[in-house]
Amino acid sequence: MEKPSMSRKRIKKYIKNAQAVLQAQSLRVRLKASIIMVVSDYSKMIYAVAGNSRLYHFRNGIVTYKSNDQSLADELVNDRNRSLDISHHEERNNLLNYLGKPSNFQPYISKKMKLMDGDVLLLCTAGFWEEVSEIEMADALESIKDPEQYTELLEEVLLSRQRKVVNNYTMAAIFANKVYQETNKKKMKYIKMIAAALIVTLIVGGSTIYYQAKQAKKLAELTVEMKEHEKTGNLNFQDGNYADALLEYSEGRNAAKKLKDPVHRNLLAKKLRVTQLIINGDKASEEGQFSEAMEHYEKANKEGKLIKGFGKEVIEQRIANMGSIVQIVEAIKDGDFRFEAEDYNGALEIYQKARKKALAVAFTGEEQIKTKIEETEEKIAELKKAQKQLQAEGLEKSGDQSYARLDYGKAIESYTLAQEIYQETELLAKVLGLERKIMNANDKLNPVPQGQAADTATPSMDEATGAEEPSNMEMMKEGK
Repeated sequence: MEKPSMSRKRIKKYIKNAQAVLQAQSLRVRLKASIIMVVSDYSKMIYAVAGNSRLYHFRNGIVTYKSNDQSLADELVNDRNRSLDISHHEERNNLLNYLGKPSNFQPYISKKMKLMDGDVLLLCTAGFWEEVSEIEMADALESIKDPEQYTELLEEVLLSRQRKVVNNYTMAAIFANKVYQETNKKKMKYIKMIAAALIVTLIVGGSTIYYQAKQAKKLAELTVEMKEHEKTGNLNFQDGNYADALLEYSEGRNAAKKLKDPVHRNLLAKKLRVTQLIINGDKASEEGQFSEAMEHYEKANKEGKLIKGFGKEVIEQRIANMGSIVQIVEAIKDGDFRFEAEDYNGALEIYQKARKKALAVAFTGEEQIKTKIEETEEKIAELKKAQKQLQAEGLEKSGDQSYARLDYGKAIESYTLAQEIYQETELLAKVLGLERKIMNANDKLNPVPQGQAADTATPSMDEATGAEEPSNMEMMKEGK
């Protein structure tokens, strides 16, 4: 390129020239492409993008900047002011700009960005960043010395996914090892600045000691924080709370990065990786993807060996238990089939056996089986209650028939049995209704003698007004 320039206007012109060439070659089939490019003068850089190719800028092993895509997914996320990973968003490949666009082609040109020694730039297409996370990109930088090693390791991570279909991918890495420092042009300016700084130092020299003490305190706090996160993560890991352990290891690693402690950063990154693989394996196992689960466990076992066999017992137990887990998952499917067919007793028996096996091998889906058992027991209880209610209704009906035949003793017997069942099934309204029927049948079976009935009769209207009504005996005497 003649007269290379960091001018944004010229860079935009270069990309539009490429756009014109691509359009001219699109005679029969419209050619399309995403592009990401970086222009640098060894102290600063500018990048340009059209489509959904990306730039990742790493400094001290941390992603400090990531370019935006020119896609509908990115626009939707920005409009809603949400920090969301769009790696698997359904609109991520619906591009608003790309090389070969028929009209209104507008590439994005960034402002100048300062470079520092040790900075790493990663340029990649969607086929790569859809499969490899930012954490994995950052982790891959550890102990890597050149861009070739870095891209080879990233490619291994991508291919380890073992997808049936691997989309086209391209990546390029730039290591900024010797950033150009301008000294001659601004030499006098720097001299003046140093002189001014010396004056300020004389005035506030005492604050330097305070600042250093403050920095030492901050580093000490970060060290304690890092160790606490690791300790808590280890406890969660031992208890099988892998999601919580994952979070703690991540926080601990971030603290190690701030401390610039490569030993603990690498250690926590590896623990983070092993824990994530176990989680992925458990998830695949629960979904019945047993070969995929086994791959995750074997990777976890291999990577755990690099840090004194971290998680060895847990992982090897999962691998050994895979046969039992397959049987458990198949049993759950059989139980579900019987449940749908309303064979609740058969389903319950299968679920209970599956749960017993799940507890023996610490299967993560044990809680799910427990829930199925509870739901099945509720169904069985409902059916038993309905069955008893039908039995009670039959007895009550039999009692009504006996009552109609004036067989009051038999009626009371049937009513009493029905009442006991209603009581057992907590149908209190039915219990009270039968109590009245039993009382009526008793009255019929054991009628009150006529004289006794008269003695206990309710006072007549005459009694209410103070007049005495003659008794039966008096009426009989008067009749004589």
